[in-house]
Amino acid sequence: MRTVGVEEELLLVDPETGEPKVLSTAVLARAEQDDPGQEVFEKELYGQMLEFATHPQADMADLSTEIVRCRKEAARHAGEIGCTVAALASSPLPVSPSLGRGRRYEWMAEQFGIAAQEQLVCGCHVHVAVESDEEGVAVLDRIRPWLSVLSALSVNSPFWQGKDTCYDSYRSQVWQRWPSAGPTEPFGSAERYHRRVADMVASGVILDEGMVYFDARLSQRYPTVEIRVADVCLHASTAVLVALLARGLVETAAREWRAGREPADHSVNLLRMAAWRAARSGLDGELLHPATMRRMPADSVVAALLEHTGQALTDSDDLERARVGCAQLLDDGTGARIQRRLLEQTGSLREVVTACARHTRT
Repeated sequence: MRTVGVEEELLLVDPETGEPKVLSTAVLARAEQDDPGQEVFEKELYGQMLEFATHPQADMADLSTEIVRCRKEAARHAGEIGCTVAALASSPLPVSPSLGRGRRYEWMAEQFGIAAQEQLVCGCHVHVAVESDEEGVAVLDRIRPWLSVLSALSVNSPFWQGKDTCYDSYRSQVWQRWPSAGPTEPFGSAERYHRRVADMVASGVILDEGMVYFDARLSQRYPTVEIRVADVCLHASTAVLVALLARGLVETAAREWRAGREPADHSVNLLRMAAWRAARSGLDGELLHPATMRRMPADSVVAALLEHTGQALTDSDDLERARVGCAQLLDDGTGARIQRRLLEQTGSLREVVTACARHTRT
């Protein structure tokens, strides 16, 4: 069974006011003090963010346990220096992002200007094991139409600089400002994938392969496909749902490749429209169906994803968990819907942040 790992980016916020705090260096120092040599928590582009990465897991219950544990540890380390963590893909409150120090970050600030200054957004990246680069690229070519559905399930960034954006995932709109971000045309082979990446680096527009921000890519560090479309999810259970569906998509795509089935030939233009539609209203409106690229109710498109991955999910004993998780999201609401509901109830974006910080720790 393929292993899965999850990376989550969290906001560091004041536990009383909800305002983002530039304390990542201090939180990381505290984590290192408590556990010398720890490799769970890492710094991110901005001082208001903290990232953690789970170990690869084959069992989704084990992955869930580890995500919950990492979130609680992050909150504990942050609490020891006077802040807390919130699984929010954008800050509801106005914020002035603080870029980290170092040659890489300085280069990005100079190269990308205001686009780099406004990238304080938090994502969830899912790593799914593959057997080779050839299998990985075959997977990338075949999962392209389905990634927008994962995005719709994870939407958790409706607010930006103190205002409702009218998007459920404004993070994804901000992220598209990077010149290397977004969907890709089919690569066809590992050789063509690596040539494309090398050409992008050689252009000088990006510094290195780490700045190739495809919606899904081959990982530089691990033998995995890295799926990067999701907002960081308000609840750990949603992150697990995205991870198990990502594994289902990868396994389904690998089986299609081995069976000689060609990938769908949807253009990047249509894939961008599908991604935009998912970001605009998440599960609370229509989505583009991955097979036809025509509008359908969100629940019908989610059902299509479950059908598409059904055999793989059954074989990994994840199908019932996936069905229950999707039904709960459709009924109870995504992170974006919950944030808006909290604002309606409290009238305060500060209360939204502090309530979401509590959700993050539970």
